[in-house]
Parts: sequence; structure tokens; C-alpha cells
Amino acid sequence: MANPEHLQLLKEGSGPWNELRRREPYLVPDLYQADLAGADLSRANLNRAILGEADLTGANLSRAYLVGAFLAGARLIGANLERADIRGADLKGADLTGANLKDAVLNKSHAQGAIFKGANLNNAMLLGTNLEGADLTDADLTDIDPTDTNFTGVKHQGSKGYDFSRLKR
Repeated sequence: MANPEHLQLLKEGSGPWNELRRREPYLVPDLYQADLAGADLSRANLNRAILGEADLTGANLSRAYLVGAFLAGARLIGANLERADIRGADLKGADLTGANLKDAVLNKSHAQGAIFKGANLNNAMLLGTNLEGADLTDADLTDIDPTDTNFTGVKHQGSKGYDFSRLKR
């Protein structure tokens, strides 16, 4: 369960939350299984945050900092992650159905088995990201940078913007 103090402060908005993070730079936010559905977390410093199994459905995480965050099993359905920095995050089994990840940076993230059905990944950076077994059905992958990305076993029916026939079999 989430730390109630962390959860309460975060619900007050990015300003008060980011001030705490400035004062306590080594704090590891515990937001495990938090209900943050629909929350406005734009520009929030959630680096290294524990957000496993959290409900972030419809949340605004645009330009949020999620470097090294633990988001395994989180629900990010319809979330706005435009221009979010998600480098090195653990997104294993996360549900990002219909999420907006336009211009997001996911370099070296672990997204095995994550669901990106209908997600917008237009111009996303995926350098070294592990998408093994992920579901990219109907996702927009236009102009992604897939350098060293692991696409092993991905579902990609109806996706656009990336030629999966180039992958080694």
C-alpha cells in the first residue's frame, strides 16, 4: 500500500510534490497500488517512484519525470505521457492501452508483456528498450527510434509507422 503522506502530498499537485523532492533528493516515493486515476501529475518528479499496480488511468503525466520508476502492473489506460522521461523504468505488464506517449523517452526501459494497444508512440525514443512479448496492436509507431530495441514476440497487428518485416527471425 502507498505511503499515505506521499499520496496526500502528490494529490496536492506537482508544485508541492516537487518541492519535497528538492528538499529530499534521495526520497524513494512509495505509491504502490495508489489510486491516482485522472490526477494531474504533469511535470511531477516521480524519479525512482514505486508505482507498481497503481491506477493512473486517464492521469496527466505530460513532461513528468519517471526515470527508474517501478510501474510494473500499473494501469495507465488513456494516460497522457507526452514528453515524459521514462528512461530505465520498469513497465513490465503495465497496461498503457490508448496512452499518449508522443515524444516520450523510454530508453532502456523494461516493458516486457506491457500492453500498448492503440497507444500513440509517435516520435518516442525506444533505444535499448525491452518490449519482449508486448502488445503493440493498433499502436502508432511513426518516427520512433528503435535502436537496439527488443521486439521479440511482440503483437503488432494494425500498428503503423514501423516495418516489423525488417526484424531478424
